[in-house]
Amino acid sequence: MAQTKAQARRRRRLRTSLVLLTLVALVGGGIYLAVSQVNSSEILVRERCTAVVGADTYELGPEQASNASLISGIAVMRGLPARAASIALATALQESGLRNLDYGDQAGPDSRGLFQQRPSQGWGSETQVMDPVYAAGAFYDALVAVPDYDSLSITEAAQTVQRSAFPDAYADHEAEARAFASALTGQSPASLNCVLRKVTEPGDPAAVQARLGGIFTSVDSTVGEADVTLSASGANGWAAAQWAVANAKALNIESVSHSGLEWIRAEGGWKSAETRSGEVVITLAAGPDA
Repeated sequence: MAQTKAQARRRRRLRTSLVLLTLVALVGGGIYLAVSQVNSSEILVRERCTAVVGADTYELGPEQASNASLISGIAVMRGLPARAASIALATALQESGLRNLDYGDQAGPDSRGLFQQRPSQGWGSETQVMDPVYAAGAFYDALVAVPDYDSLSITEAAQTVQRSAFPDAYADHEAEARAFASALTGQSPASLNCVLRKVTEPGDPAAVQARLGGIFTSVDSTVGEADVTLSASGANGWAAAQWAVANAKALNIESVSHSGLEWIRAEGGWKSAETRSGEVVITLAAGPDA
C-alpha cells in the first residue's frame, strides 16, 4: 500500500512538471511567434520600384531602378530629350538587365557594364566601361552622332549604336523604357514609387551629395545633419526627386519632398505635403543618438 501511495505521488509530480513545461513552451513559443511575425513582415516585403504611365505599370528591382535613374539623370544634365533616355534604357535592359555586369558572353567575351560595351571595339578601357557614369556618357556620345536619332524607332536607334547580333531585341523593352524614362527625366511627376523594407542603418548626407554631384552636375545642393536640399524646379526638380526615390535603398533615404508632394518610405508612396518652392529635400535615416 505504501508503495502504491509513493507511486501516486511520483505520478502527480510528473504531471505537474509536464504542465509547467507545457506552459513554458507555450509562452516561449508565443514570444518567438510574435518576434518572427515582426521579422517576417519585413522579410516578406518584396522590394521593387514602379513607374506608372496612364493605366500601365512597369516594375524594376531597386538596383535596376538606381541604374536607370543614373542613365536618365545624365540625359537630363546633357540637355537631351526624354527620347534619348528611353533609347538608352531599352538598350541597357536588353544588354545587361540594367545591372553593371563584370562579364560578357560568348559573342562578346570582353563586354562589360550596363551597356555591355567592348573595350576591343573602342568603347574605352575595362575600368571605364565598368563606371556607369562613363558608360552612359559614352552611349549618349554615340547616340547623338546618329543623324535624326530621335525620329528613329527605339530599336533602330539602339541597334545603330550597339550593332548587336540581335537587332530586334531592343523592341521588347520599349514600353518599360519609356515609362521609366518619363518618370526619371521629370516629365511625369510623382510617377515613380519604390516599396522598400525599413532602414537598418543611418544615411550619410555627404554620400548622397557626392552621388548627386556626379550626375546632376549643375544642381546646387546643401547638406544638413540628416538631409540634403537641392535647388531645382520643373522637370529637373522632378528628375532629381525621383532619382532620390530610386536610390532610397542604397542610400538609406526615408523621404523625398518636392513641389507639394512627399514620398515616404514607410508608406510606400507619394502624398500631399507642405514643401518649399524650388527645392527638393531628401531626408535620410538618422543614427541611434539623433
